[in-house]
Amino acid sequence: MTAPILSNLSDLRTLRQTWARAGEVVGLVPTMGALHAGHLSLVAAAKEQCDRVVVTIFVNPRQFNKAEDLENYPRTEQEDAQKLAPYGVDAIFVPQPDEVYPEGYATNISVGGVTDVLEGAFRPGHFDGVATVVAKLFLMTGADKAYFGQKDYQQLMLVSRMARDLNMAIDVVGCPTVREASGLAMSSRNLRLSPEALDRAATLNRVMRDAAERASQNGTPWQTLRDDALSQIAAAGFGEVEYFDLRCAETLESLETPDRPARLLAAAWMEGVRLIDNIAVPANKI
Repeated sequence: MTAPILSNLSDLRTLRQTWARAGEVVGLVPTMGALHAGHLSLVAAAKEQCDRVVVTIFVNPRQFNKAEDLENYPRTEQEDAQKLAPYGVDAIFVPQPDEVYPEGYATNISVGGVTDVLEGAFRPGHFDGVATVVAKLFLMTGADKAYFGQKDYQQLMLVSRMARDLNMAIDVVGCPTVREASGLAMSSRNLRLSPEALDRAATLNRVMRDAAERASQNGTPWQTLRDDALSQIAAAGFGEVEYFDLRCAETLESLETPDRPARLLAAAWMEGVRLIDNIAVPANKI
């Protein structure tokens, strides 16, 4: 059965009050729509761990750096509702922009440290937009748990830090990245790639896995591994590679070798579409 689609905050809060009186745990899956298997895996995790599940669909204008990216972002609300139907979610909250950012809105949330590098460096203001809208969705839904994918690893770190720093009464749950059979991380942006580009885009993850294995097992200098990886990525037809970095998994400090649990994070362009990915890199055995 398709869950009710709510656009008014008052309707959502009425539901939330009913659940609270029953002592039910509410899970939240925040999305911008154009749902794929990655989003649905978050919904499945929420359903398993919570009594009630709310999925939000809101294309947040404050986290786009380019007007054309916001304009081109797919809006597929009805198709999304159909995809959610088998999961039995309890509400789909699709607020209008003026519900989230009413006239005269003047509040912004900024999280330092983990947002200063990688995505933060290439997309100024992006993480302020993410932090602000996520904080609002936490407050609007009154959820007890919120589910985010590890594909947006830096975003997951940001949201976790924000919830901790602001003493928000919500558990942030990180879930594994869901991938195509080719290894390409699932993303709503993949819809904008041609079939040929989709095949070539999978090279990014293959190159990342090879570089991570070599860094962990034989101690090859990271700069050597990075240069080799960039050559392979270019040969696959990628355009600009914004970053291909080895970072500490807890602080995002740049590393020359994985001498502690690390993360390899990458962002690269294919056919005018910006693709990101990340994988865990075990501490080396040298």
